Amino acid sequence: MKRLKRCFAMARMGGKRHLKALAAPAYWPILRKEYKWVVKPSPGPHPLRFSLPLLLVVRNILGYAKTAREARRLISEGHFKIDGRVRRNYKYPVGLMDVIEIVDTGETYRVIPVPVKVLGLIKIPREEASFKPCRIENKHTVKGGHVQLNLHDGRNHVIRVSDPKNPVEDKYKTLGTVKLAIPRQEILDYVPLEKGVLAIISGGRNVGRVGVVTDIRRGMRRKRSIVTLRDKHGNMFQTSLDYVFPIGRDTPMITLPEGAW
Repeated sequence: MKRLKRCFAMARMGGKRHLKALAAPAYWPILRKEYKWVVKPSPGPHPLRFSLPLLLVVRNILGYAKTAREARRLISEGHFKIDGRVRRNYKYPVGLMDVIEIVDTGETYRVIPVPVKVLGLIKIPREEASFKPCRIENKHTVKGGHVQLNLHDGRNHVIRVSDPKNPVEDKYKTLGTVKLAIPRQEILDYVPLEKGVLAIISGGRNVGRVGVVTDIRRGMRRKRSIVTLRDKHGNMFQTSLDYVFPIGRDTPMITLPEGAW
């Protein structure tokens, strides 16, 4: 029944240029009964169900505008950067781990999973805005024997192999996290998904929780694979492998909400 409801919800959201407020993702900070329509994100790096249009971020979350017209004007003037690049499309989809910078004030924020709200913004220091953790969704070999990493935000990063006939050890595993410099897209560090690493949960009923991976039980697919984690209080919880996002080994590489870890 839940799967059927999800299919109907996706059918209401996709396929058209417009989006009704009642059909928008439940965590969007909008007044559903006051307005019939809401801005629908453009196709981009994040899927609709796990993203927010830039206009809602500027108006409803950051509060830099009171109306959609004001927000659209600010965005078109180039006052906001996403991952180090100025975005002028008010429908641009802002999603997991994206870095938002207000050009005029120098304030920087990161989009992270938060309990109940699914996605939320947290203020980060300027030096942390220079990188972004990206999860490796899958990878494959391209022409020349090089390895292409397909990341969670739609990026493709090619690992150059010096000798295709005798390639070096492939250390970048699927579902691991690369620490990517932005906007240069240079890999600074890598955290594999294995026992003992810190991870944040990006979806499900445990969304936003942070814990140490203690066990990984593989199933037929990611959603049928179960990961057991231990939070800072010693409480154990489980979630689908598809929702586990590694963020560090001993300490998290990103700023977390107070009390999360």
